[in-house]
Amino acid sequence: MTRKARALWFTSSGKSEIRSVVLPEPGPGEVLVRTLYSGISRGTETLVLRGGVPENQHDVMRAPFQEGDFPWPVKYGYLNVGVVEQGPLLGRTVFCLYPHQTHYVVSADAVTPVPDAVPAARAVLAGTVETAVNAVWDAKPLIGDRIAVVGGGMVGCSVAAVLARFPGVRLQLVDADPGRASVAAALGVAFALPEEAEGNCDLVVHASATDAGLERSLALLAPEGQVVELSWYGDRRVSVPLGEFFHSRRLRLRSSQVGVVARPDRTYAERMSLALDLLADPAFDALITGESRFDDLPDVLPRLASGELPALCHRIGYGPGHVPA
Repeated sequence: MTRKARALWFTSSGKSEIRSVVLPEPGPGEVLVRTLYSGISRGTETLVLRGGVPENQHDVMRAPFQEGDFPWPVKYGYLNVGVVEQGPLLGRTVFCLYPHQTHYVVSADAVTPVPDAVPAARAVLAGTVETAVNAVWDAKPLIGDRIAVVGGGMVGCSVAAVLARFPGVRLQLVDADPGRASVAAALGVAFALPEEAEGNCDLVVHASATDAGLERSLALLAPEGQVVELSWYGDRRVSVPLGEFFHSRRLRLRSSQVGVVARPDRTYAERMSLALDLLADPAFDALITGESRFDDLPDVLPRLASGELPALCHRIGYGPGHVPA
């Protein structure tokens, strides 16, 4: 039996389209998944939409189930929640690092069962919370640390939500948009505009992807403090003043990204399972700031990229009867 699905492809600068694809029949150890929701990782997918992935990072930036090559055409995405319709885990809701597509066939090892305590509509955040878990592992916060998260986008808010559970820390979410204050409040985190943020921090996690944000992150540090850089700048160069307090305070700047597990005693699967377990907390619902239908994706993506649709995680619903929440 020939089974077809529909998938989103990025086709040129600012353009995308929905294409029909033919699915293989699931083999032994494979699952057929019907997508319920996918999530748009706004920063990364905006970069892909405009063709901003540097040539020397094409291999590094490949999504696990990407088709095509950068810049275009390419099928890209990695926040997908669906239900298994054939194969092992039959009937289970699962998360997969799969692009925006109505149905797909993958190895059963490529999906992670969603815990019963986590609604499918919230589970689309798993990939981003996984990045936050990795950042916290890299940062190694201590009880009593003074911490700022600079950049209240999807990744920064996820980091703040994870750190909010950490005992005895002073924590602020710092962003130039005062509208992020309501998200911070929902996460149980203090909020500050950049010029009002508390300094003397032991640790700053930077996720604004701006020169100004990185400069402010360094300025907020106490002597011997550390910035963990989570921003992905793509093909943009970054200018930061390192001739002022950087050396006199003996500051540290280190990178963190999700491509490598930050703990050698944990696997990718264990990290993803932990991220899904954390999503049992309904506070994470504050990170879902909009929803659209799958058929509307080619129109929605440019509006997200331009900022016309302000969003942290924009959720996509599937099925002909789906009505955005």
